[in-house]
Formats: sequence, structure tokens, C-alpha cells
Amino acid sequence: MMIRAIAICLGLALAPPAEAQLAKTQFGAAQTGSQQRAEPFGSYARGCAAGLVELPETGDSWQAMRLSRNRNWGHPELVDLVQDIGRHMNRIGWGGIYVGDLSQPRGGPMLSGHRSHQIGLDADIWLYPATDMTLTRRERENLSAVSMRRSNGAFVNSNWSRGQHELVKKAAQDPRTARIFIFPGAKVEMCRTETGDRSWLRKVRPWYGHHYHMHVRISCPRGASGCLNQDPPPPGDGCAEAQDWVNNILNPPPPDPNAAPARPRRELQLADLPTQCVSVLSSR
Repeated sequence: MMIRAIAICLGLALAPPAEAQLAKTQFGAAQTGSQQRAEPFGSYARGCAAGLVELPETGDSWQAMRLSRNRNWGHPELVDLVQDIGRHMNRIGWGGIYVGDLSQPRGGPMLSGHRSHQIGLDADIWLYPATDMTLTRRERENLSAVSMRRSNGAFVNSNWSRGQHELVKKAAQDPRTARIFIFPGAKVEMCRTETGDRSWLRKVRPWYGHHYHMHVRISCPRGASGCLNQDPPPPGDGCAEAQDWVNNILNPPPPDPNAAPARPRRELQLADLPTQCVSVLSSR
């Protein structure tokens, strides 16, 4: 009954009962943020967010891409960070940045794609050198990002430049940033070529994929008592760890014959999320 009441309150089409139990169905249907104080609830991969704001589709130095997804919503701190990064890239020679998914209007699990991006604190920023800040909606649907990896992610390819290095560095140096996920070869390349302060490299973590974009994750904002931070990265610059990833790509270790098969992931239901998520959905 609670799910039905929420759907009616929001003016949503009612899905069949089994489908209506899925959190992604409820959060994927919301078209606007809730009229509440901005606050994330839960963890990056199991939560929701109140009071998210929309990254403007077009700015002086950013363009929100794939507008049909309606995933350009984030906590005000995240939106401010994205805009700061865009302006920095404009100052150093790019037109700005192309911005992929942030979160849905009220966060929560997505209908497709990401497991994280649920609490308004994650943003995907393309590694593609942005030049045109006047793209149409259609162009934003059709323009393709460009891969930066070679040898399945062990190395960067010829598309990688100092511009991508500076893009990642700017995001990592912001004190709000907790982590940046990018393919292993990029981390190793930045470790090799950085000649200044290397402390920011600690936040740059090698991860699968992420060769078309970097994934920027900020920490829980101050005072957000219902938000769960990820454990901080290990001490050090993480360069040796990234090299281990590359070594394993080039010379994969033999499979463990005793490894248990991976369990299929269970779809999250509303009851799996923090209790505050019910009010986030029902709020106007």
C-alpha cells in the first residue's frame, strides 16, 4: 500500500506489483528533485538523496550530455565541483567539459547502468577534449566519447594528452573529492609523468572500464548524518598498486579452481534502502 500511495502522490504510472517493489522503478520514475533540504541518505550504492539540484544543461564551460536520461542531478556540492572543473579546463585550453551521469532527480538505484550514483555524490566526466559548448540536444545524444586506453587498459593510447592529466588532477586536488575511478593505464601514466606535488594521486584509483570518462566521487557533506562515506584510500600515492593492475592485465594470473561462482545480484527493493527514502519519494 505504501508503494501505491507514493506512486499516486507523485502522479506515476503504476507498474505491476512485482515490478513496483523494485527501488529502481520508483526512483527511475521521479522527474524532479524533492523539495527538501539537500541531504544524501545511505551509501553510494544503496541509498537516495533529498533536495538534489539540476546541473544546468548548458554552462559557460560545461555541457550535460545524454539529456534524455535525466541524470544530471546532484548534491549542490557536487554540482559546484563539476562547474569548477569545467571553468578550470576552459582556462587551460579546453572549451570546458562534457558531463555524463550524475544521479537521478531523487537518487536511488537506476533503471539501467550504474550500481552507484545513488546519493547525488558521483559524477562521470568525459575524457574527451570538449571544444563546442553549443551542442544541441540531439548532438548530445549522438556524440560519442573516445576511448583513451590501449592493450585492454594497460596503457593510454594516442588520444591521451596532458589535458586529460590536468582534468583528473584538478578534480583530485579539490578537498571535496574522495576518489576518482579511471582505468589502470591512465593512473600509471599519471604516476610516470607527474613532476610536482604527487599527493593528489592517492585519490585516483584504478578500476575496470572508465576509459571513456573518469568517475568523480565526493565525500559526504558536513552535517549529513545519514550519509555513509567509503573508507579512505590506503596511504601513499597508489602507484605501485596501479602497476600491479597493469601487470595482471598483461600477464593474467591463472584462475582459482576453488573460487566460488559469483552470486547473481539481487535487485534492490525500497525496503532495502534507508528509511528516509520513503519520504524522499513521497515529497513534492
